[in-house]
Amino acid sequence: MSVLGNILWYFPFLGFLTALFTFLVGSLLTVLVVTAPIGLGLIQLSKFLLAPFSYSMCTSAELQREQNKAWKAYSTIIMLLYLPIGCILAVMTIFQIVLLAISIIGIPAAIALSKAVGTYLNPVGKICVSRQVAEAIDREKGEAELQKYQQA
Repeated sequence: MSVLGNILWYFPFLGFLTALFTFLVGSLLTVLVVTAPIGLGLIQLSKFLLAPFSYSMCTSAELQREQNKAWKAYSTIIMLLYLPIGCILAVMTIFQIVLLAISIIGIPAAIALSKAVGTYLNPVGKICVSRQVAEAIDREKGEAELQKYQQA
C-alpha cells in the first residue's frame, strides 16, 4: 500500500518537485553555516518527502540522541529567528493540503503533506526514519504510558 501511495505522490502530484525544492532550500541554509540547524532539518524533510508513505519524521529526543549543549542552545536561537518563515511555510502547506483534499485522489497526498506541516514549522532536530522505527518509538511510548497507569 505504501508503494502505491508513493507512486500517487510522485506522478499526479509531482511530490518529487516538493522534495527537490525542500532539499535545495535546506542545502542553501546548510551552506550558509549560520542557519545549518534549519538546513539539516529541511534536508531530512526532503528525504521524507521522497517517499512519505515509507518514512516518518521524529525528533532527536524521541530517538534519545545526545546533542552537544552548545549546539542545542544555538539551534534554539536560530529556531526562534526562523519561526516567522516557518509559519509562512506551514500556512502555505496547509493551503496545499486543502486544495489536494478537494479531490478524492488527492487525499493520500494531502495526508502525506499533513505529516510534514510540523517539520516545516520547526525543522530543527527532526530526523527522517523508516515507518518501522517510528512504530517502535510509538510502541515504547505506549508501554511507558501503560506502566504509569499500572503503578497508580
